[in-house]
Amino acid sequence: MSSDNLEKAQAEGKYIRKVRSFVKREGRLTKGQAAALERSWPTMGLTHNQGLLNLTEVFGREAPTVLEIGFGMGRSLVAMAKAAPEKNFIGIEVHRPGVGACLLEAEAAEVSNLRVYEHDAVEVLADCIADGSLATVQVFFPDPWHKKRHHKRRLIQPEFVDLLRKKLAIGGVLHLATDWQNYAEHMLEVMQAAPQWRNLSADNTYVPRPEERPLTKFEQRGERLGHGVWDLKFERIA
Repeated sequence: MSSDNLEKAQAEGKYIRKVRSFVKREGRLTKGQAAALERSWPTMGLTHNQGLLNLTEVFGREAPTVLEIGFGMGRSLVAMAKAAPEKNFIGIEVHRPGVGACLLEAEAAEVSNLRVYEHDAVEVLADCIADGSLATVQVFFPDPWHKKRHHKRRLIQPEFVDLLRKKLAIGGVLHLATDWQNYAEHMLEVMQAAPQWRNLSADNTYVPRPEERPLTKFEQRGERLGHGVWDLKFERIA
């Protein structure tokens, strides 16, 4: 259904079920996570109802901005922000315990170049992120929805990839990573079919794990067990 038809149906009071790329699993906040939310949300939290961001105002400077979608517990996002103080970082995560854990980690690392959303990424991108404003978008280990009947719920789909392209500056990079080979193949297929991108892989497939993406404990364990991880990097060329 096109966006025009969707808007028309909604205006007529018809209920349209939006496909979600995530399952809202609230979980329980630990005391540490709750305390970090209370302390750091006023300075690091962003809300969808703020509308379109002025990144210079949000960070108090002009700098390349990296956006991560689905940062989990935030450990690698905080590590990247700590390692690249010359860049701005924005994380989006729908699960509150993960947001709390990320803020707790950010406090411990004493990073000031990170802001976070607790909201659906599609709505944040559509309403809060200006076109052409991002240097990098990263999506690491999204839910693989490995059952075939659930593949339509996978985040990396042609329509979503085109939305990401519009938010990146020309020359900006989309960095994807997954530990499911079937999803890696799906990602590569979607990206190769998408117009106005250039694959940064030497052989037009996957790239070696870039140094800036921290190796997670989960990934280290997977490597010991012989499990693969696939990274893709595509540059917006138009």
